[in-house]
Amino acid sequence: MNRKLKAVLSLALVVVSIAFLAWMSLSGFGEDKSFSVYSIRQGLDLRGGVSITYQAVKEDPTEEEMSDARNKLRLRVDEESTEADVYLEGSNRIVVDIPDVTDADAILKKLGKAGSIYFIYGSGNIEQNSSTGEWELSHTMDEIKEAGQVVIDGSDISSAQPAMTKVGVENRYVVELKLNDQGTVKFADATAKCVGQTIAIVYEGKVISAPRVSTVIDTGDVEISGNFDYESASELASIIRIGALPIDLEEMRSTVVGAKLGEEALSTSMKAGVIGIICIFIFMIAYYRIPGFAASIALCIYTGLMVFMLNLFETTITLQGIAGIILSIGMAVDANVIIFQRIREEIATGKTVRSSMKIGFNKALSAIVDGNVTTLIAALVLYFVGSGSVKGFAVTLGIGIVLSMFTALLVMKFILGALYDLGFDDVKFYGITKERKPVNFMKLAPKLLVIPAVAVIVCIVTMSVNASKGNGILNFGLDFKGGTSFSVTFDEEVTEELNKDLEDVVLKTLGLSSEIVKVTGENTYIIKTEELSQQQRADLTDALVEKYNVDSSL
Repeated sequence: MNRKLKAVLSLALVVVSIAFLAWMSLSGFGEDKSFSVYSIRQGLDLRGGVSITYQAVKEDPTEEEMSDARNKLRLRVDEESTEADVYLEGSNRIVVDIPDVTDADAILKKLGKAGSIYFIYGSGNIEQNSSTGEWELSHTMDEIKEAGQVVIDGSDISSAQPAMTKVGVENRYVVELKLNDQGTVKFADATAKCVGQTIAIVYEGKVISAPRVSTVIDTGDVEISGNFDYESASELASIIRIGALPIDLEEMRSTVVGAKLGEEALSTSMKAGVIGIICIFIFMIAYYRIPGFAASIALCIYTGLMVFMLNLFETTITLQGIAGIILSIGMAVDANVIIFQRIREEIATGKTVRSSMKIGFNKALSAIVDGNVTTLIAALVLYFVGSGSVKGFAVTLGIGIVLSMFTALLVMKFILGALYDLGFDDVKFYGITKERKPVNFMKLAPKLLVIPAVAVIVCIVTMSVNASKGNGILNFGLDFKGGTSFSVTFDEEVTEELNKDLEDVVLKTLGLSSEIVKVTGENTYIIKTEELSQQQRADLTDALVEKYNVDSSL
């Protein structure tokens, strides 16, 4: 097979691949358009979702208790979506925002009702009701605690999940618990004392299960068996998970909210993204010619593969996630620029185009790999350490980096080689780096270092002054420091323009920025802003009532 025929077949394969990826991205498979842009899960800021507010039952919970409760609740919510947001509101409330869902009751059922859970010695502490056959406490929980009859409580439990196990020839559902180190020691001592007896599980003062201890359990892995189906096993696991919180929580309200960004804003952002990519294509082709054309084709393939991977990993896209994609596109373009400049430099030394392409790719490889791998490591750290939208950013950035390396080092090289074999082998299609006088930047280094040194000193002084005034070192947003949330209900149907109008009212009245979302199916907006004093609440209420004549509950 001659080179030109091979090049034609290679480019035909590329065209077919682009056509397939374009069809898949726009149409998808089946009625639900799976693996298309329309089936990508969108975050609360893009599509809306469920917002649940919990309040501590304890009158004055400590900051540590609320922080621990938020962290543990976040682990529960991560099972529903890695993009879920869990944050403190004031001193005794926790808000859970779960994107791309519309059934608040279903989410509450999955998370479980918040409350306290205890594993207690069954002997002498529980009795069976003769009429109903159900287990009941024979003493109050306070009496059981005082008597030292508690085996473990929620603070000793790391996780609880429904599972299936084989008993003989049958498959049965069980609940699997994982205990922390402290809970493992306690449970091992307890099971050693009461083999053949029961350990009762008490939730909110009621016995929900009384399994019999069959053997000593000292590994921290506990299996609760019984007459479970999947639903009952899931329900018990859910109760145990939510009951493992360090303090009791009660649900204050749950609402289905609209997107934080209106459909018009999202549509405008998408158009801006398309225009930006077209501008990249124009620049790359105009400046780098044939290599720029090859890079544009590779970027089209990158876009289709990104849509596929986001669907494959069921990634929920938020604004932060979109930022990760944009950053990875920038990394892909940067890799292409490094390669093309290397090729031009080699051509300038008198080498042939084919030889320059080979050497250019080889020399650019180390710089590209170094830059992308370090970014990928940062993405992995953010994924394992971060949560919510930070984790979403890490996922899209990580996927984007891997795809950008694949398209820049393999796909683009494949396309460029095919174009060369097709007849685009003249130097004029690639360009030559013009000779220029080198600039001795290192000679200027001592003088230029003064600029960043002054900038660092100014930053340190500014942060210190802010901290001394009680404003904190940095200006943290609501997702870091919490704030005040209240709802405003209108008598008539509202429009998206009102969103901006409400932001202006809050800014004008309090001098504070705000986050505003609409409750789906209602003429109500939820306004979130910094923690407000009683006077600020009163001022904002008066401003809202005066301008809109609404019923506001702050």
